[in-house]
Amino acid sequence: MGTHTAEQPAPVAAGTGTTAVPTRTGLLIIGASQSGVQLAVSLRALGFDEHITLLGDEDHRPYQRPALSKEFLQGTVESESLIFRSNEYWAEHNVDLVKGEYIVRIDRDADGSGVAHASSGRQFPFKRLALTVGARARKLEIDGGDLDGVLYLRNADDALALKARVGDAKDVVVIGGGFIGLEAASSLQKMGKNVTVLEFGPRLVGRAVGEETAEYFLQAHRARGLDIRLNTSAARFRAASAEGDKQTSVAGVELQDGTVLPAQIVLVGIGVIPNTQLAEQLELTVDNGIVVDRFALASDGTTVAIGDCANMPNPVPGSEPGERIRLESVNNAIEHAKVAAYSLTGRREEYAGIPWFWSNQADLKLQIAGLCNGYDRTVLRRDEERGKFSVLYYRQGQVIAADCVNAPLDFMAVKNALAKGRNIPADAAADPATLLKTITTDS
Repeated sequence: MGTHTAEQPAPVAAGTGTTAVPTRTGLLIIGASQSGVQLAVSLRALGFDEHITLLGDEDHRPYQRPALSKEFLQGTVESESLIFRSNEYWAEHNVDLVKGEYIVRIDRDADGSGVAHASSGRQFPFKRLALTVGARARKLEIDGGDLDGVLYLRNADDALALKARVGDAKDVVVIGGGFIGLEAASSLQKMGKNVTVLEFGPRLVGRAVGEETAEYFLQAHRARGLDIRLNTSAARFRAASAEGDKQTSVAGVELQDGTVLPAQIVLVGIGVIPNTQLAEQLELTVDNGIVVDRFALASDGTTVAIGDCANMPNPVPGSEPGERIRLESVNNAIEHAKVAAYSLTGRREEYAGIPWFWSNQADLKLQIAGLCNGYDRTVLRRDEERGKFSVLYYRQGQVIAADCVNAPLDFMAVKNALAKGRNIPADAAADPATLLKTITTDS
C-alpha cells in the first residue's frame, strides 16, 4: 500500500554469452508479509550480511494487515502509515524488495539452493529459501458467490475494494462471526450501515475463546445494535439485476429457511487456508500448514517456514509432547521470524514467547494471553461499572490463559505469569477488585 515506486530490476551478472543471468541472492524470502519483513530485519540485527531478496505477489510495499478491518476501512488512518519500512531502509540494508511477482515453481538442489520461477517469467536464484507465504481467505462456494459485491477481507486490495463500495451501500451482511467478521461488522455499523452477522456455529469466535467470552461478545454486540444470528447459514446470494442472461451485483442473501436479507455488500469471513502450494511442490511435509520443527526448519532441514503458513510444535510451557499448532497472529509472526533468523545464522533458539492476540471491535478491546485448550476451570472477573470483563482459564489449578476485554492490567498480569512460569490462584482471582499482579505466586 502507499505510494508506488518503480520497481528496480533484479541485479544481474555477466554470463558467458550475451544474455545476463540474475545474481543468486543469499536468501530468498517468498512472502512480503509481517513474518517476511521481520525475518529480514532480524537477520540484519544478528549480523547476517548476505544479500536478501524479499518477494511479494502484491503490488504494494509490505504493510500492516490488522488495521484493514478497522482504522483503514473507517478512514481514520492513511495507507502510508501502514507501511512497515521505507524504500531507503531496504536499500541501506542490502534487501531487494520485489513487488507483484507470483512464484509458480521452485527448482532446487540438494544443498538447499535453487531457482524460483515467477509467473512473469522472471527467475530468482537463491542459496537459502524462506517461505513466509501466509494464508488465503477460505471461499464460500454457494450459488451467487461470484456476484459483484461479494467480498473478502484478507489483503490491501480486498480492503480497497470494500472501501470503494461502502459509500453506496445501505445494507451489509457479514458471513462469519470470527474476529475479522466482527471487527469489520463493527466498523461498518459505525459508518452508518445496517449490518447483519451470520454465524454458522452456536457461538461467536468459537475457535479462539471460551463460552463465557463468546456469550459476552454476543450480548455486547447486540446491545450496540448489531443483528447477530447464530446457527444460521446462507443458501445463496441473490442478484440485483440482469444484463441479458448475466447476473450482476448482489442484492440479498437467502438463508436456509427462505428468509431473504437485503445486502448491497456481502462480506465473507469464514477463516483462512494456509498457502502450502510451493511446499507441496518441493515435497516438504504438509499438514494444516508447512510442518516445521522447534527451530522453524521444514522437513528438508534447510528451508525455513514461518507465520500463518507454518505448523509448529506448541510453544506454550506444559503442552503435551508432540502437540502441534498453527498460529495466526502478529505476535506469532514476529516471534517465529526471530526463531528462523537464528536458524539461518547457525544458531538454535526455540520459540520463547507466550502466544497472545488482540481484537478491537467497536469499544471492546479484547486481549488474549496464552491458549485455553484443555482447560478444566474458569474464573470470571466482571466490573460492569467500568466495562471490564476477564475470563481466566485453569488446568489442574494452573492458569493457562485469559480473555480480557477492556482489562489491560488483567491481560498483562496473566501474560507475565505465563512467561515466568508463575501462577495466579483461582480463588483469589475471583474478586474483580483484586489486582492480579499482587496475588501472582510461584507455581
